[in-house]
Amino acid sequence: MDINIEEIISMLVSYAPKVAGALITLVIGFWLAGIVSRRVRKILEAREIDVSLVPFLASLVSIMIKILVLLSAASMFGLEVTSFVAILGALTLAIGMALQGNLSHMAAGILILIFRPFRVEDFIVTNGYSGRVKEIQIFNTILTTLDNRIIIIPNGKITSSPLENLTANPARKVPMIFGIGYADDIDKARKVIQDVADGCPHIDHEQPVDIMVTELADSSVNFAVRPWCKTEDYWTVYAYMTEEVKKAFDREDIGIPFPQMDVHVNNLS
Repeated sequence: MDINIEEIISMLVSYAPKVAGALITLVIGFWLAGIVSRRVRKILEAREIDVSLVPFLASLVSIMIKILVLLSAASMFGLEVTSFVAILGALTLAIGMALQGNLSHMAAGILILIFRPFRVEDFIVTNGYSGRVKEIQIFNTILTTLDNRIIIIPNGKITSSPLENLTANPARKVPMIFGIGYADDIDKARKVIQDVADGCPHIDHEQPVDIMVTELADSSVNFAVRPWCKTEDYWTVYAYMTEEVKKAFDREDIGIPFPQMDVHVNNLS
């Protein structure tokens, strides 16, 4: 087989600039991808984005830039980039359809990690479950309940449902209801409750305690009591007030009504 040296040289001369341009594009493009990825990582860390999300987003940015660089290099050889884009788009669509639910949960996880409606160690209520946030993953959020059960909730369920963050604020009011009998003195009962609240070491005594008659129920006069405390002391205050108010009512002969049923037996004989 005859080798046409002139044709080979002609091809080399023709393709050399394209090869050189493609190599330069790849080198510079990949170099820029690394710089942008590191810059994105620093920005995310400065904004205190969750550590589990930072490498994910940084690598995602790097991959997207590298794909664009590869497409640009391919176009320098005269390859039809549009066909590659079409194939990539079809593949992405097929994967997206297959993983539609998971992708929505991933997007929701990213939104949670960016906007932070709650953080790890917060106590939240959502989708009928309550617990302390143990971990925020890309697809799921893991809660630990008060009785040490593990609840795994898809992130999409959380972002599409009402969410109550019980520990978002450093201080909370502790709502409680105490009932007394209709024959008991309201002012005396109010003073007893106030004295108990004054003796609780976990209540914020710089804030007034709400002690209000809010209901004349079937068998009791009900007080709504709401003292302020640090969020982490919520249950301590609740338990203290419940026990100590009962003891104080007993000492002061203030009755706490409870449901009763009178049974009358008629002797028909």
